[in-house]
Amino acid sequence: MSSPEAHQSHVEDEEIKRPEEAGNSPEEKEKPENQRSPAKMSETNDAPFSVYSVGARRAIVFAASLAGFFSPLSASIYYPALPQIARDFNVSNAKVNLTVTTYLIIQGLAPMITGGFSDTAGRRPAYFVCFTIYFFACLGLAIQNNYVALLVLRCLQSAGSSGTIAIANGVVSDIVTPQERGAFIAFASLGTILGPSVSPVIGGLLAEYLGWHSIFWFLVIFTGSFCVPFFAFFPETCRKVVGDGSAFPPPLNRCLTDYVRRRKRQENNDPPTQPPPGRQKITFPNPMLTLKAFAVKESAMLLVPAGLSFGSYYALLTGASDTFKTVYGFSEVKVSLMYIPLGAGGIVSAFSTGKLVDWNFQRHARRLGVRLVPNRRQDLSNFPIEKARLQIALPIFCLGSACVIIYGWVIEKQYTVAAPIILMLVMSWAISAFFQVLNVLLVDTYPGRGAAVTAAVNIARCEVGAAAAAAISPMTEGVGAGFAYTIIALITFATLPMLLLAAKFGMKWRGETADKERKKAEENQEMGRSRLRGVIQPPIIRRRLLDKAV
Repeated sequence: MSSPEAHQSHVEDEEIKRPEEAGNSPEEKEKPENQRSPAKMSETNDAPFSVYSVGARRAIVFAASLAGFFSPLSASIYYPALPQIARDFNVSNAKVNLTVTTYLIIQGLAPMITGGFSDTAGRRPAYFVCFTIYFFACLGLAIQNNYVALLVLRCLQSAGSSGTIAIANGVVSDIVTPQERGAFIAFASLGTILGPSVSPVIGGLLAEYLGWHSIFWFLVIFTGSFCVPFFAFFPETCRKVVGDGSAFPPPLNRCLTDYVRRRKRQENNDPPTQPPPGRQKITFPNPMLTLKAFAVKESAMLLVPAGLSFGSYYALLTGASDTFKTVYGFSEVKVSLMYIPLGAGGIVSAFSTGKLVDWNFQRHARRLGVRLVPNRRQDLSNFPIEKARLQIALPIFCLGSACVIIYGWVIEKQYTVAAPIILMLVMSWAISAFFQVLNVLLVDTYPGRGAAVTAAVNIARCEVGAAAAAAISPMTEGVGAGFAYTIIALITFATLPMLLLAAKFGMKWRGETADKERKKAEENQEMGRSRLRGVIQPPIIRRRLLDKAV
């Protein structure tokens, strides 16, 4: 993630300047932020960041959010059917639960490839590969009657659907500037948030009345119904392929509206606002670029709390089914309805968090004397974006951890069912909001690599979530629900110092990393020129020139 390639795109997209060039000398960097020069986020380009209108960008992000809904939808839609499947296949509950764990593991790993692929080949080809794999995996699951086939096809289903989450955040980074990005990324995350809470309701009703095979037939029909209009009208947004959206994309990246827009431009004699990017060399994605995000301190300080926070969410999600069945004596259908508060909290988060994030960004800009221009590319290299984002995230993080502890003891003491329902609503809002803010911040600090950095977030989210989902039942049986959820919450809360350090030193670390990568890129360019000179002047010619000089 911190490779020269990543920071080359960083320079291309945000035109990062050294502190001296941006008007901040080393002496000025020692001043308090409110006393520094206002040349902190200067406008770097008069051209619009994206040719799409606000309404068009909202429609594009909404479509990407729906595409991202398939991964969490498939992950938990058959939770209510697990007892049926275990009975039909004559296997233990532990074996059936293994299909959930393996799904989450693949869900974390697959975006390392699809995210990098979409950042180079484009969003549409990546979506096509993902949905093709996903559709045929769902079809196989709908007709199979074997445990091994179920396990393998669930892994394929996860590999196909999980990349859509990373691509959705990549789409947002393509068409939305940082000062507007909070609301858009929160909206793009809506599918990820709603999936785990809404899908058990759908799965419970289907399994109860039509059998568990109907769950996968539903996914087949839903996928086909979504993909036809999606691939017909969803435009290519990757800036390496279409720039600001005005360039006519290559054949594999085109949709129907591209031809309409090109004809209108030709009729109006309206050339592209940016020259078409050169043909991109499509190579096999390197997963190490995503894993390197965990080795870079400014991103690792965010990824670890994000993963652990969502792990507590998955512990709640997995444990809720057994909790409401054993503690409150609910049927499968009633248990599935208890996931509605989780979905409601996610919806509230999606429509409130982004506005808070953007408001605080604009507040910092006003305090520093920075003029924000909508839909214009502006330099963020010396703007305290970590502080602006994390001032919103930190109190929400603390609230979420406190609610997890209270929820555990409410279950332990078997209070009225209204208490855990209210706590589930608040927890869902808090954890979802915190996760969205960190998503926005990571995309901000890795411009041009939105899908790849989201893949790193996905690893943290899914691998920790898989561990939490597997651990919550044994922990509850061993120490009780109160201590089980308290332990999970305290482990998450222990990462608070990492967030405080990121808020205080994040801008400094980001600048140091950019300087290192810039120097490394310059060295690589110099080595390339040296090799080129060696090709142009073979050794025998160089020796003759040297002899003449002597």
